[in-house]
Amino acid sequence: MEKVNRSGPRSYGQFCALARSLDVVGDRWTLLIVRELLPGPMRYTELKTSLTGIATNLLAERLKTMEANGIVERRLDGAGVVYALTPWGAGLREPMEALGRWGAPLLASGRGEDAFQPRWLTLALPALLRGVTAAPPVELGIETDGFLMTLRVGEDGPSAFVPRREPASVLTAAPDVVVALASGAISVEQAVAAGAFRGDSHVLRTVFAR
Repeated sequence: MEKVNRSGPRSYGQFCALARSLDVVGDRWTLLIVRELLPGPMRYTELKTSLTGIATNLLAERLKTMEANGIVERRLDGAGVVYALTPWGAGLREPMEALGRWGAPLLASGRGEDAFQPRWLTLALPALLRGVTAAPPVELGIETDGFLMTLRVGEDGPSAFVPRREPASVLTAAPDVVVALASGAISVEQAVAAGAFRGDSHVLRTVFAR
């Protein structure tokens, strides 16, 4: 890993792993950019659209700093440049999931006027389903607001990603229904009644085992 730039007035100047981590990822919007990239690479315009409220120049500045610090990298695909997490940047998933679990009670007041992107559930759902395992592994598609993700549960627990092809079993429901199901606030039967399901019900019950 390249040397991380922690110098300057924003550094805490403390010989502490937490303080040095915050030197690198503690700026506003940085962890939310990581959240966007955890499911997979994105173009600059896609990041700008998904991160409601961020100024264009600030997004460019954050990406430049994150690239310099070895958290993100630019790649070329068929349509141009995309931004992706480096392996070190992807290592932020675990602490971010823990922070998401800690903050879950803050969602009890409802969405209100806050922005929402279904892509964000790829971080939230594994965090809420921590401890659920399955052998052999199972995969369940979650479709919400027109966005499809796959929840995979194996011996090492749950993970979520954007699939290349649609899984055989898919739950379609509103975001609040999906979150309520993952947090244990409603049952599988209630979630299916509020949405739609196709496929193997065993997969659905395994993923949302409580």
